[in-house]
Formats: sequence, structure tokens, C-alpha cells
Amino acid sequence: MLVIDRIIPLREQLSAWRQSGQSIALVPTMGNLHAGHLSLVEMAKEFADRIVVTIFVNPVQFVAGEDYDSYPRTIDQDQEMLAASGTDILFHPPEEEIYPENSQNQTIITVPSLDSIFCGKSRPGHFAGVATVVAKLFNAIQPDVAIFGEKDYQQLLVIKQLVRDLCMSVRIIEAPTVRESDGLAMSSRNVYLNSGERTIAPRLFQVLSRMKEEIINGNRAYMEMEQQAMAELDQAGFATEYVAIRAAENLAEAGTGDLVVLAAACLGKARLIDNVVIRR
Repeated sequence: MLVIDRIIPLREQLSAWRQSGQSIALVPTMGNLHAGHLSLVEMAKEFADRIVVTIFVNPVQFVAGEDYDSYPRTIDQDQEMLAASGTDILFHPPEEEIYPENSQNQTIITVPSLDSIFCGKSRPGHFAGVATVVAKLFNAIQPDVAIFGEKDYQQLLVIKQLVRDLCMSVRIIEAPTVRESDGLAMSSRNVYLNSGERTIAPRLFQVLSRMKEEIINGNRAYMEMEQQAMAELDQAGFATEYVAIRAAENLAEAGTGDLVVLAAACLGKARLIDNVVIRR
């Protein structure tokens, strides 16, 4: 596995592979890798000849008071895991390589229809930071495909719309959420949970799964279900930000098509997000 920290040598290597007819897949991450990330690498192998994984803790997507400085950085361990997974390139740039003019004074990309709802409402500017850094990585690497997990469902929709609106040629592949044996969605921030909180955390997925079953069985009292779910999570010890039933395609009000039940809730120092999709 090659480890590269600058865009020019990265492009030189990718150009050589393309000239020999090989396709490129991108798996963007912020590091502190777990089995969920590695599942994205495995999926990428189905769609491309060469796999590039990026590790970059993006300052622009952290809002004031969040954990940018303390976000877990485990680059040595991550590098070992990626080498063992068959990754071809680890791109691990310093901040100045991605934001040469200072991250506070540069072009920002926004996706207005998704930027200010749900996670965007509680984390103003977060999705603009996500869209901006992903666009930069797409431009630097020019992958044929890019793999994103469904756990960050609103983020996935932001990336899809970014690609559509800016006429990017990359194909976005969505990967299913990888879970612990008790149902908790794998996340780098799960390390913030203490033992008691870790016992409570799977309740989030349990509540969403029950809502999914109720909807499949014909319950259409969506607002009541959302309110009941929030009350149950709060009683269990969460500080619930939202539980919502929305159209899976764009997070508009729920209609007759596919639905997603999504939620965000804090448990101690950890902010947990999860979702379940209902195909109809």
C-alpha cells in the first residue's frame, strides 16, 4: 500500500493506473477506522481495480464546541488495517494541502435543500463542510466510484445531490450500515460511550426498528410515532435531537414512496445517529 500526503504525487500515480486502463474507487474517512469502514473497502473492490482511502479530519465540518481537537486520531492502527484490507493508496494529507488558503477563507459549497434540516439544523454549517471537502477530494482524485455508508443518511443524500447538481461524473455507491451484535451502528464516536451508556445505546436502533415494523403493518400516525419515540429515548437516558419519518429520496414529508426513519440523540459525550429504510 502506498501512503501519500500530497495531491501532485497522488495524481501522478492515479494517472499511471488510468493509462493502463484501471478504474479507481474512493472511500473517504476521518480515520479511527472500524469494521464499518473496512466493509466500504471490501465493497469498493466490486466496482474498481484500485482503491484509494482518504483519512482527513476535516475542520470545516465541525461546528463551534464540537470535538475537532479531541476527535480520535489513530493513524498507525488505521494504516495497518488498510494495508491488510488490500487498499492501494492511503491519502493522508495535512490541513494545508486541502485548505492552502486557510479553511476559514475559501470557497464553500452548500446544498440548501438539505443543509438546514435535522442534523443540519443542530449543526449549522456541518453539511457545507462535508460538501466542500468531498468536492475537493473528488477533484483531486477523480474517482470512477465513491463509497458512502447509509448510516450517515442525510450526508449520503447531500453527496448525491452535490454530484447531480455539479454534473460530476463519479458514481456514488451506498453501503449498508454495519452494526455491533446488539444492533448499535458502528461509529468512530462510540469510543466516547462509557460502559453504562454502551448498554443503553442499542435502544436507539431498537426504537427505530419498532417504528419500521409499525409502518409496515399500516400505522400512518407518523407525528404521534415520532413523539412517542423521542419520549421513550429521553426516558432511557438519551438527549434526543429528533426522530423523523421522511421520504427516503430527499427527506421531504412522508408520502407513498420509500421512507426513512432517522434519528439523532446524545448519550453522554457521544452524539449517535441512525436510521432504517422502508422500501414500498
